[in-house]
Amino acid sequence: MNYKTLLTLFCTVMFVLCFNQKQELPKGFVYAKAIIPDLNVELRYYTIHNFVGDTVAGYKANKLIITEATANKLKLVQAELQKQNLCLKVYDGYRPQRAVNHFMRWAKDLNDTIHKQEFYPDVAKRNLFNAGYIASRSGHSRGSTIDLTIINGETGEPLDMGSPYDFFGEASWVTYKGITDAQQKNRQLLQTVMLKHNFINYPQEWWHFTLRREPFPKTYFDFEIE
Repeated sequence: MNYKTLLTLFCTVMFVLCFNQKQELPKGFVYAKAIIPDLNVELRYYTIHNFVGDTVAGYKANKLIITEATANKLKLVQAELQKQNLCLKVYDGYRPQRAVNHFMRWAKDLNDTIHKQEFYPDVAKRNLFNAGYIASRSGHSRGSTIDLTIINGETGEPLDMGSPYDFFGEASWVTYKGITDAQQKNRQLLQTVMLKHNFINYPQEWWHFTLRREPFPKTYFDFEIE
């Protein structure tokens, strides 16, 4: 084997290794699928299907990163749901501070309302800050907050929760009464199983939960998701 062939082989091997290598996470953080391999993950801010209408800063891969403590509890939730032929689907977990900054810049651009009808039809964009939908800091950046729903274990279809994920309005409040009995039952199932395994819900968002006694209660991280 000549020198040129060896060099080509070496470069190919190094490319494959670098491509497949995961970043080294801060201590206490994990890739969720390392602990829950069958977890369904669709990071909405890695896509353009979100209220911003574009991939959000800091989201470079559809890889769910959360604290190890959160992943261990989430594994118990998944196992309990699977007994009913149901599974979890996660829309967001750890969120870099730069992503929150992206939301803030977007919120200040009052002319950009491309997805208003889907995500905030009844809220003026100029009021998103005052209404608490956009903030300068997010619990997600501490690594122990997750946005999720329940899906059918066979079809992968999400259960009907009465409002879409990330819908800004009263229809997303856990106590909202303007939904069907079936939708209320689905919300209650999510609430019950998450609370049982040590998660606290944010009452204005049926999908939003934070681990009790989270490991980094005052630290807001900014490493990228890749």
